[in-house]
Amino acid sequence: MKMVLMSILCGCVLLMDAPADAEEPKVNCEKADTQMEMNYCAEQDFNAADADLNAQWKVTRKALADWDKKLDVDQRGAENALLKSQRAWIDYRDGECEAEGYSAHGGTMEPMLVMSCKAELSKVRTEELKQLADTIGQQ
Repeated sequence: MKMVLMSILCGCVLLMDAPADAEEPKVNCEKADTQMEMNYCAEQDFNAADADLNAQWKVTRKALADWDKKLDVDQRGAENALLKSQRAWIDYRDGECEAEGYSAHGGTMEPMLVMSCKAELSKVRTEELKQLADTIGQQ
């Protein structure tokens, strides 16, 4: 019983000594050497691609909503179709990238493969959404 209490106390002391908000690691992604650094950089690349995708999503959704407003009520549906396609695309992206990660399943390289895949597919989707908004905006 004493060992259990000591373990709990030691664990609490260790938690109290940990920094409250850990700093981001300082990694030069152009010179990432370790798998941990490469995983981190792949995650950062995906986060940036996802932010760009989300920004373009708002622009494209607004373009299609504005398009719908120009149509008779019974002909509207562009914005809903876009939402449906985006939901399907997210399922596709996540499934495709999970499958790609299986080539290193359980290994330290798996997160990098998944994040790199998500970043690349997100960049392609961002361009697709931009083209759609541009096309709708021109009509």
